[in-house]
Amino acid sequence: MALGATVFALDQAAKQLAVAQLGPGERVGLGLGFELAEVHNKGIAFGFFGEGEGLLIAVTAGALALVLAYFALDPSRPGLWIGVGLLLGGALGNLADRVRDGSVIDFLDPPAWPAFNLADVAIVAGIATVVLLQAGWSDGRTASARKSET
Repeated sequence: MALGATVFALDQAAKQLAVAQLGPGERVGLGLGFELAEVHNKGIAFGFFGEGEGLLIAVTAGALALVLAYFALDPSRPGLWIGVGLLLGGALGNLADRVRDGSVIDFLDPPAWPAFNLADVAIVAGIATVVLLQAGWSDGRTASARKSET
């Protein structure tokens, strides 16, 4: 769970650094169309469900419980700790914002895509890791390839 704690700490530090560097409504170009901006997201995934703060906190807590239960089923599975650590750290980073401020701080704003933060990147990478492991990619072979060998 050290990875989760590291993701959480980096996410919170990056958000505070971004907020400290920007004035209200200020945007700073980062290159390739990306901008540094302070965006407060009251919803989840692209701002959906922005009006149900209590529900969002409950859904996040429930999802975290499911991820931890999944990990507990086979904690020795190679690489699973990476996906779970990324998911845990990212979800807790956004949850901390939501509990503290009532919204999540997003600060990376690319062209033609909603703003996001490091926690969001960790969540997506964590989901991808868990899905790939579930599909059997931990040793470079798919689950169906391993089944055909037995």
